[in-house]
Amino acid sequence: MGKGDKKSKRGKIHIGSFGVKRPRKKAVKKAAPKAAKKAAAPKKAAKKAAKKAE
Repeated sequence: MGKGDKKSKRGKIHIGSFGVKRPRKKAVKKAAPKAAKKAAAPKKAAKKAAKKAE
């Protein structure tokens, strides 16, 4: 059991293959950035207050 053995972990590392002794790491999904909420409500309220003041 060494670098030439295809069934050992060391052999799989040397050859560059995967299997039961050396499974692949699962891909980690990146979380999508959350959409920033727009502060539209205060602007509308300010416009309405300005119209009422006129």
